[in-house]
Amino acid sequence: MSTPEERPNPDDALARARAAREQMAAALTEVQEPDSDEPLGWQPIWKRPRKPKSKAAKKAELRKQRKRLQEAAKRRLAAANSRRPRSRQNRIGNAAARRDARALSRVRHSNAWLW
Repeated sequence: MSTPEERPNPDDALARARAAREQMAAALTEVQEPDSDEPLGWQPIWKRPRKPKSKAAKKAELRKQRKRLQEAAKRRLAAANSRRPRSRQNRIGNAAARRDARALSRVRHSNAWLW
């Protein structure tokens, strides 16, 4: 347990807060905008001033984007061409498995076992 001597006096804390009130009010009312010549600190990206890109940077970005889109189109084309009809045996096996699963599901969801 803390002794009364260790605990700060609430009246002292209140007096200190009242003394600092003017300083805090002055800090809040002063202009928050920094001068334009001094460097800004960290800012979220949506508040940063826009910096126009050079023509070369724009063209390089578009080149990269075009290449990325062309590669994606090639992948899609290859994926579409790789779909071949399955063998008849494979389809029959899948159909039989589906039938079995359907029958099992009917048994599982029926109330035949509940008396």
